[in-house]
Amino acid sequence: MRIPRYKRVVDALAAELRAGRWPVGTRLPTHRELAAREGIALVTASRVYAELEAMGLVTGEPGRGTFVRDVALLSGQGLDERTAAADAVDLRFNYPSVPGQAELLRHALRDLAATGDLGSFLHYQPHRGRAEDRAAIARHLRSRGLTVSAAHVFVVSGAQHGLAVAAMATLQHGDVVAVDALTYPGFKTLAHSLGLELAALPVTPSGPDLDALERLCAQRPVRAVYAMPTLHNPLGWVLPRSARDRLVTIARHHGLVIIEDAAYAYLAEDAPPPLAAIAPEITIYVSSLSKSVATGLRVGFVSAPGTQLAAIERAIVATTRNTPALNTALACRWLDDGTVARLEVQKREDAVARQTIAREVFDGLPVVSHPSSYFLWLPLAESARADRIAAFLARKRIAVSTAEFFATTVHVPQALRLALGSVGLAELRRTLHDVRQVVEEDPHR
Repeated sequence: MRIPRYKRVVDALAAELRAGRWPVGTRLPTHRELAAREGIALVTASRVYAELEAMGLVTGEPGRGTFVRDVALLSGQGLDERTAAADAVDLRFNYPSVPGQAELLRHALRDLAATGDLGSFLHYQPHRGRAEDRAAIARHLRSRGLTVSAAHVFVVSGAQHGLAVAAMATLQHGDVVAVDALTYPGFKTLAHSLGLELAALPVTPSGPDLDALERLCAQRPVRAVYAMPTLHNPLGWVLPRSARDRLVTIARHHGLVIIEDAAYAYLAEDAPPPLAAIAPEITIYVSSLSKSVATGLRVGFVSAPGTQLAAIERAIVATTRNTPALNTALACRWLDDGTVARLEVQKREDAVARQTIAREVFDGLPVVSHPSSYFLWLPLAESARADRIAAFLARKRIAVSTAEFFATTVHVPQALRLALGSVGLAELRRTLHDVRQVVEEDPHR
């Protein structure tokens, strides 16, 4: 079969891009230049670039041109799954830890071995979690401003699993979910897996554009809204009470389910009540101990309205059956004896120290962050290319995330998201200085 001329051009360019012929961030020939070079019509050249963009190899920006993307960034469908070099400083993910946590685990395992019913850990647990564990989580949630019955609590394997069962229980393939224009990459991946359509809400300095949410609900059959009202990832906002009330009003009026992600909420002191406390009948609240205790613990929790309990339990059965009993037992002991509360205080103080360093290093740059969060958002100059900067930093053994992983819009802002919680303070300061140097030099490279 004869292959169309434009298709041969697409295949040839795709092969060159995948082979790394052009550095990341390179501006490709204009549509007119490509047409002249390849002997094709202008409209065909536009079609070539459109196909390359659909393949994820290039990105087109109105008024600026078509640029080479980093193909190493494409494997995760929204999650930054590049493997950093073994000696790289990784500013993509947060693994916050404070001194003494390994010793805490060692003592807890000894105590559990001495006093726990170890035989019970060898068997399946109730799908929702043991009653005593759900009660411990319900007590803990009161410190987060959420008073809920243990009967409405589920134990899950981390917040990502909690988001998955919440979505599986309430949404169907093709449903429209309102999300922030910049949002948690894990929810993007989840939506892609479940066939959900994400409708982006413009963001403001203090939260999502709720006027846009109202217009969206009036125009389209929106089924749910995914929100991070307390310490948004990646922008760090804490939604004011008035905005929370309005979001709830819109959700009630249009029959929306609210999926509230509170993974980082423990870092924000004196925050307004969770959405689940304001509208418990329509909100599924998801959080975990991954950031406040340890990412490897994989214990999370979901609080849900009575109408969703059976569906969420079915989703747990379908995905993991039950959270591992040993992990849950450790976590709930630490909830009840005050260990989690102490760790949360220490990590808030640690996050403040890290933000202070970042503010000092990036003084004069338009950093967006919360004063006690473990990450920051660094918008770049209009002439800069985030993927080019990220690639250059990778060669310097520094791994960072670009806005691409967080964006739910066609137009992706030029920005970096830096995780601050996984390296020592002295190394963090040195590394951020290196990041600043590369960012400031990039327009002249």
